[in-house]
Amino acid sequence: MKEHLRPAVVLLLLFSVLCGAAYPLAVTGIAQATMPAKANGSLIKIDGKLIGSQLIGQTFTTARYFHGRPSAAGTAGYDASASSGSNLGPSSKTLQDRIKAERAKLAEENPGAPVPADLLYASASGLDPEISPEAAHFQLPRVAAARGLGAADIEPLIAASTTPRGLGLLGEPAVNVLLLNLTVDKLAPLNASVAAPTAP
Repeated sequence: MKEHLRPAVVLLLLFSVLCGAAYPLAVTGIAQATMPAKANGSLIKIDGKLIGSQLIGQTFTTARYFHGRPSAAGTAGYDASASSGSNLGPSSKTLQDRIKAERAKLAEENPGAPVPADLLYASASGLDPEISPEAAHFQLPRVAAARGLGAADIEPLIAASTTPRGLGLLGEPAVNVLLLNLTVDKLAPLNASVAAPTAP
């Protein structure tokens, strides 16, 4: 019995040290040395104040900012501790009513323009920090008017903030909402700073 038990205990302890301590510490050390910003969550700070993360969306509600996708993560949306979709199916009346109300609201914002799907439907995680270029352009007239700028002033910022398809064919072009709003703030500074992140 002892001849079988001893090797099992030794292997358990060995792999606990290797996989539970040595490997995580090595990976953490390499990440901190080679890509510290990404390893720490791609956080964005301005004057020492945490504004948000490039990887997690947050709620913007005022007219002067571009808005992200709807979020079902947590009661207020974009709660990183409650990452989830709504789990409502196409036949759900709750979902249908929400989409109908949101579509009507957005249609008033930009009459005659088709409402992009990502401004109506939440992502599976509820934390998506990006929208499509179409969704950004849809909101352009509202943001420009609220800032007292022309659409042509902000248009280049959308183009500059658009990430193309990976390797030219993977995924879809996307615009990081927080980064776009920060560039718009630089163009037309406000007295009020960017809203504090919902979740760091």
